[in-house]
Amino acid sequence: MGVSSLISSLENAALCDQVAQMQENLMLVKEERLFLLRKLCQQQGDIDPSTMIARSQSNSINPSSFNPECSTPKKTAKKRASTDGSETKNKAKRYNKTARKVVQLIPLDVHGRPIFPISLGDLTVYSLGEVVSDRIAYHTEDLIYPVGYCSTRVYANLRDVRTKSLYTCKILDGGPKPRFEIVSDNDLDQPLVGSTPDECHSKLLMAISLALRTIAPKGADFFGISHPTIQNLIQSTPGTRKLAMYKQQRFEVSKNQPMERGTSPVMEEETDPGLGFAALHRHYALANSYRIKEEPSDSDLLALQELLS
Repeated sequence: MGVSSLISSLENAALCDQVAQMQENLMLVKEERLFLLRKLCQQQGDIDPSTMIARSQSNSINPSSFNPECSTPKKTAKKRASTDGSETKNKAKRYNKTARKVVQLIPLDVHGRPIFPISLGDLTVYSLGEVVSDRIAYHTEDLIYPVGYCSTRVYANLRDVRTKSLYTCKILDGGPKPRFEIVSDNDLDQPLVGSTPDECHSKLLMAISLALRTIAPKGADFFGISHPTIQNLIQSTPGTRKLAMYKQQRFEVSKNQPMERGTSPVMEEETDPGLGFAALHRHYALANSYRIKEEPSDSDLLALQELLS
């Protein structure tokens, strides 16, 4: 009897070890699954992460059910389920209920990270920066102002509106409030500074010509932080869940194929004179009596060259 009881005890101990190991493995698999779901939501953009994770949690198997010593009464389980449901509803309320924004497919590296620079027409983004979650002025309900964000945009020259100039847009750490800068490649020592993107954009328009004072400033668009593709990337960076006022935007991936560098579909900058060089030339005349003209196309230049030769 002593040997039998010893063997039985050893078998029970082995079974307990197997159950404990299985429980640990299930917990690891569950954590990996939730992590992959979050990454999937961030990459696709058209899925509500909180709903997806809550659904996976409700459908996943509770590892404690394999351990008789850790069984949970039904009342406790119901209470926990109701608590999780309320938390999910509260998180869902932070999502913006506006229409989904379409994001463009961009090149990614082997780790799924975007390859910089990101070219979107006249806008080129070189860095997304870092989200500041401990200062309220570094975000609004609809926008995030990450410190270190850097982009460039082609627009009219400060000295000669008929020619192009490359402007560098930066978001810097200004203490309690962010510092926004627009710097022309022709005037590197004279940045246009403001406490908001609109203030910077307004200063730029006025500096180019007083005739542009009628254009409503769109600083977030000029910087590129409101572009759906860029905003989706910023929203996917760490720290956005801690922002007090920001409402998560909803995105969906464009059905078009990935674009080659330097190409983009028709965007607002092609029709808005405050954002696009060509649009500015099409719509506005300057106060000194000459009209801004579009640059000749390549075919026009070739025809002119043949005519002169």
